[in-house]
Amino acid sequence: MTAGSHDRNIIRLRDATANVVGRPDLFRGVDADAVAEALRDCDVRVLETGAVLLRPGAANDTIFVLLSGELAAYIGSTPTRDVAVTILPGESVGEMSAIDGKPVSALVVATAESRVLCLSGDQFWRRLGLIPGIYRNLLAALSERMRRSNEAMLESQRKRLALEYLDREMRLARELQASMIPARGRLFRERDDIEIAGIMEPASAVGGDFFDAFFVDAHRLFFCVGDVSGHGIPAALLMARTMGLIRIAAMGTRESDRLLERVNDELCAGNDAGVFVTLFCGFLDVDSGRLVHANGGHCAPLIARGGRASELSMAKGSLVGAIPGLRYAATESSLECGDTLICFTDGFVEAESPAGVSFSADRLRSIGASRSRESVEDLVEAMRLELAAFVGDRPREDDCTMLALRRP
Repeated sequence: MTAGSHDRNIIRLRDATANVVGRPDLFRGVDADAVAEALRDCDVRVLETGAVLLRPGAANDTIFVLLSGELAAYIGSTPTRDVAVTILPGESVGEMSAIDGKPVSALVVATAESRVLCLSGDQFWRRLGLIPGIYRNLLAALSERMRRSNEAMLESQRKRLALEYLDREMRLARELQASMIPARGRLFRERDDIEIAGIMEPASAVGGDFFDAFFVDAHRLFFCVGDVSGHGIPAALLMARTMGLIRIAAMGTRESDRLLERVNDELCAGNDAGVFVTLFCGFLDVDSGRLVHANGGHCAPLIARGGRASELSMAKGSLVGAIPGLRYAATESSLECGDTLICFTDGFVEAESPAGVSFSADRLRSIGASRSRESVEDLVEAMRLELAAFVGDRPREDDCTMLALRRP
């Protein structure tokens, strides 16, 4: 290493030898005077935080002894915390490649400002190696390094297997959730008295948004759109419970306000986590167009009619699942032939562009009005594509769900 002594990051050991001998593991229990003589012209390299000491594939004939600071040896060419072996003051690195002459197998990086003693092959084999006890210490250091490397690799493998297992579980959860929600695209294709289509796109692997639609009798359609607070696994679990409660309640009552009250009380029971649901639901007589609906803190749906779109008039209502014993108000409206009802979650209006601009309810109304004569399936897909183009590469922070229905 003497050839690099002109480098400002390399200093001569010289008289500092006395401060080094006795600390490193390599010199433990060895004649201090003999070691001081062997190290008389060795170099000490100063490494800044993040500096690379050894790279995989590089040739190396030097043993490095850490005097101060901290190094990390990564098994591979990329720093990964899971497969790192920490090198502390007193320990050495580079022994294997210096012994067998093969390329370096680990990436060694300074994780703090460090000082390392550089022992070239000639300095080690021709000087230090002649001192009794040096080889014993070297073998002990190698043995300890191999043990810690094996532990790091085993821990990394355990974490990788755990992540693979979690990934499989998440895929299964997403499939199960998807099976609970009506399929994307147009529903009830066999009927000519109603057009209905919906989508649900979770922000993560699984989400808390949902929609549902089914006939409770030959001519009465029940439908709903909901949004569980938060997203991810907790929201998905509550979403599954909420959908189950709604389906049971819808088969037992034809009053939307009573349905919300029943679902609210059921969700409040044992709700220690304090999660809640916003929910809009309604019963539509597809023959007459009579629509009876109730709202639990959800976004007001849009009515697209005659090339214009406006909010459906209704009572706001309280969040569902937050306070037991609440009462909700039902509102009666009329869905005329050709009218399109567009229900959605706040993930649509609150989604942001890369510049931080919200998609907004105004934009949603504008798109709904301009595309109100398209099929509901095309309308929902157009909304999805408009949102995707608007958001771009920005990660979504909330699930996005939409349900559109029309009396043709």
